[in-house]
Amino acid sequence: MSVASRARLDRRLVDASVAMVSVVLIIWTIVPLYNMVRVALQEKEDVFSNSVFPTTVTWHSFETAFRESYWLLANFWGQMGTSFYIGVSVAFLTLAIGTLTSFTISRMKIRRGWMLTNAALLTYMIPMSFLAIPFYSIMGKYGLTDNPLSVIAVEVTFATPYAIFIFKQYGASIPQELDEAARIDGASPPQIFFRIYLPLMAPALVAIGTYALLLSWNEYLYAFLLLSSDGNITVPVGLGKFLNSDEAPWNYLMAAAIIYALPPMAIYYAFRRKMNSGLTMGGVKG
Repeated sequence: MSVASRARLDRRLVDASVAMVSVVLIIWTIVPLYNMVRVALQEKEDVFSNSVFPTTVTWHSFETAFRESYWLLANFWGQMGTSFYIGVSVAFLTLAIGTLTSFTISRMKIRRGWMLTNAALLTYMIPMSFLAIPFYSIMGKYGLTDNPLSVIAVEVTFATPYAIFIFKQYGASIPQELDEAARIDGASPPQIFFRIYLPLMAPALVAIGTYALLLSWNEYLYAFLLLSSDGNITVPVGLGKFLNSDEAPWNYLMAAAIIYALPPMAIYYAFRRKMNSGLTMGGVKG
């Protein structure tokens, strides 16, 4: 067999292996999602049937979730509003703190600014779950238990160090000459921040904003621990009550979960290109 033929054979074997692995990963990913949809499209008595496909397709579960006509979904849209409030607040505060900190460290060149970045990253040395009780105690002393602000404070605490790191690395790709030229023209630091730094950081802003939003959107532990009343809990905590109920229609649970998953999916696919460029650039610049 010639060298060229052997090379073509090796290439085909590699392509076939990649295709097989891709198929396995796709199936592995789609099967749970398909089962969510299958259960949501069935009546309660048909959920545990052995059929791979829905025996009778019905939209009753989605209608129940939209109309809040089941007692465990009685405040579904209120919980959705709380989740949006927490998610948007966490994203905004993370972006504000992260950009201001990275700008101060990298563009204004404060002494030993690198220590601030490294100190912030030390937060990730302790798992979030280990800090649940200390955070609960702190929020209780400040009277913030059963208040969405407590969850916002916790999520911002854990999202900000990563944001500072990414912004600092991404900001290294912005030429310092732009700042110097702006200073020569009489621009103040706030003007440089808002008119030069932030516009050029757009991909990283989108990436970190989406990351912070999704982090808080999927949070369960701290939302469950710090929020208690039906008017303040988030959707994940509300859906968790299905697991503690003697009678929990799985089709209603899956329908509500699918509805809750739609906003982050839409956000991710709307900004996925900017997210990829923002995170990639932040990871390779020193």
